[in-house]
Amino acid sequence: MRSSFEAVVFDLDGVLADSEPWWNQIDTKLLSEHGINYRGEYHTNVLGVSYRVAVEFYKSVFHISASPEELIQRRGDIAVDFFANRVSLFPSARATLEELHKMKLQLAVATSSVSASARPFLERTGIRDFFRVIVTGDEVERGKPDPEIYLRTARRLGVPPAACLVIEDALAGVAAAKAANMRVAAIPDTRFVDQREYEEEADYVLGDLSEIPALIRRVHAAFSEERSTP
Repeated sequence: MRSSFEAVVFDLDGVLADSEPWWNQIDTKLLSEHGINYRGEYHTNVLGVSYRVAVEFYKSVFHISASPEELIQRRGDIAVDFFANRVSLFPSARATLEELHKMKLQLAVATSSVSASARPFLERTGIRDFFRVIVTGDEVERGKPDPEIYLRTARRLGVPPAACLVIEDALAGVAAAKAANMRVAAIPDTRFVDQREYEEEADYVLGDLSEIPALIRRVHAAFSEERSTP
């Protein structure tokens, strides 16, 4: 029998933060510093992965001589500026968080973004206080699609992985959550990906953050009914 949910763990980029359109600009700036004319053609290859996985991909494709550490640092520096000044919340984010808070669910963020960009964004948009736990990409050794970040988040929440619902927009994040034995609701950004790719990988596929509370209520109702059945 699968348990009801005790916690909801959010990815940040492309889930709470409407940041995916900006990552092409961040990476265009990064790569231009190495003489590369990048136009976002590899966006789906780096969607939702850790900074290290992203820069190692770029190093391989564009034969960049700089070290991964140098590229990670510079990508983070550029991202900080974008998150501080340009990236906005998705319209339904705040109302959804407020409703989940009223439902007495524990909330967390587990993001591949570094702390220097993620935490100021959460503060600037006024949603930081909704989250009991925040884990960023620079706090783990192995980024998504490895499950480390989600397992660490569950431990810090004190909630079993099976009682966590993860909200993701990238297949790498879906894979990370599934490897952590968590259920995943995917909200694919159809500007960049094909929703059909998610239907076999995620437990649920949603169109918008606002659908999350109703999904949780359905799961809890089904769990209660199953428990009451002799």
